[in-house]
Amino acid sequence: MTELAGNGRTPRMYELEYPAPDVASEGSHGPTLIVALQGYADAGQAVESSSEHLLQALDHRLLATFNTDELIDYRSRRPAVTIEHNELIDAELPELNLHVVRDSAGTSFLLLSGPEPDLRWESFTRSVADLAERFGVQQTICLYGAPMAVPHTRPLVVSAHGNSKELVSKLFSINSRIIIPGSASLHIERKLHKRGRNVAGFTAHVPHYLAASDYPEATYRLLGAISDTTGLKFPLAALEADAEKVRIQIEEQVQDSHEIQAVVRALESQYDSEMEQHQRNEILPGDSEIPTGDELGAEFERFLAGLDAEDDDTESGDS
Repeated sequence: MTELAGNGRTPRMYELEYPAPDVASEGSHGPTLIVALQGYADAGQAVESSSEHLLQALDHRLLATFNTDELIDYRSRRPAVTIEHNELIDAELPELNLHVVRDSAGTSFLLLSGPEPDLRWESFTRSVADLAERFGVQQTICLYGAPMAVPHTRPLVVSAHGNSKELVSKLFSINSRIIIPGSASLHIERKLHKRGRNVAGFTAHVPHYLAASDYPEATYRLLGAISDTTGLKFPLAALEADAEKVRIQIEEQVQDSHEIQAVVRALESQYDSEMEQHQRNEILPGDSEIPTGDELGAEFERFLAGLDAEDDDTESGDS
């Protein structure tokens, strides 16, 4: 492994694997870079689950390792430490890595995954942009999951923003001015845009009452959007099955509560109305006036608690 440092006084930002794995693909114009940083805008765990699925399902090799000691505030997300028989035997330190991955057809792409840095965003994003140039990245897609006032009974929307018409034209787009909290992924977009590189952000619109739960439908739709846009081939059958299983589980819980049924029907009506308006280029589904958490009330808390309890019962039955 070879270290990359500044001038000897500045701690290195990342280390490159040596020898570096082959990034090029036959007939490729340069790899796609997928950025899946955990911790910000990850409703339904859509972003984290996307990177996990790609690394579990596809052949990959480590390309670069970022120095998390320079980037992560351990006090904000304390690493789990294992003590066994009075001895400290392990600590789960965070990892922020760049992998080269080959899709189902053998085409290479890059995947940046791990926790969002707490510190040194400018240095971090500059390093990511440098790596993108070093390995001839053709286009970059940053992943997000946003809680929205949409029902689980309607098709999940994936919206796109960015400077590349090829990347955003097939998806819903935001045609208004908005101001949102910044993130490391958004800073990566900004840095790449300033360098004249193609970049976009894909956002899964997750039902806000499921935002804190694992929602595989969001992961399935995000990866499907990447595949449709870039031509990369991902194995999604297992994700589709997981999404269907969760849909059935949610529907069973909904049927047990008339209050939840009423809220879901209201969200369905709002979604359908907004979809009609979107077709007239007005708004995105879930973008209009949304219910507050207080308005949704304790019914959804009991709803989510019921889902968790059902998961526990299933695990007990399997053991």
